[in-house]
Amino acid sequence: MTYPAFFDAVPTLTLHDPLADLLGAVSDGLMTYGYTDAVKLAGHSCPTVAGAYLMSLKALGRLYPDCLPERGGIRVELRAGLADGVAGVTASVASLLTGAAGEGGFKGLGGRYSRQNLLRFAAGIDAELRFTRLDSGAGLSASYHPEVVPALPGMQALMPKMLSGTGTREEAAEFGRLWQGRVRLILIDHFDDPELVVVR
Repeated sequence: MTYPAFFDAVPTLTLHDPLADLLGAVSDGLMTYGYTDAVKLAGHSCPTVAGAYLMSLKALGRLYPDCLPERGGIRVELRAGLADGVAGVTASVASLLTGAAGEGGFKGLGGRYSRQNLLRFAAGIDAELRFTRLDSGAGLSASYHPEVVPALPGMQALMPKMLSGTGTREEAAEFGRLWQGRVRLILIDHFDDPELVVVR
């Protein structure tokens, strides 16, 4: 798989997954996710995937300041409804990283390790996402403001050609370069921008 080099420069997230530990899936239950994992899940790289990754990364870092986050021990709530906009993409990335699942999620073993109903839509919260620790009840909200990083010059002019299929191969390559250029700005150049992702 060939992908833009900046994907590997995005900080990763390491969590402890007690279910994976119990079942011998990974050594010590430690699982590390990178931006490439989110891209593989979504099937593409875009500002929405980048934002979901960043919100999850930053919220979990603050929610677990002194230890690794516990995958499967976090409830994730979205303000948007399941059918709204890009809510499904955002939820998928947050679910990948936290283990939180909806009604069809893993039901657990012996009354433990359940992931079912930890992912909720239309939650009536005042932010895009809310992450809550099941062990302590501590929670944080996260909001994403992609408008802080506007599209690169030239991308909007190419968009109609890409959508209509009338662009040349050269124009398609340039569009992809510009598209990922914005994603790179979001994930690398603006990684620590307090206006891009607000966690509280």
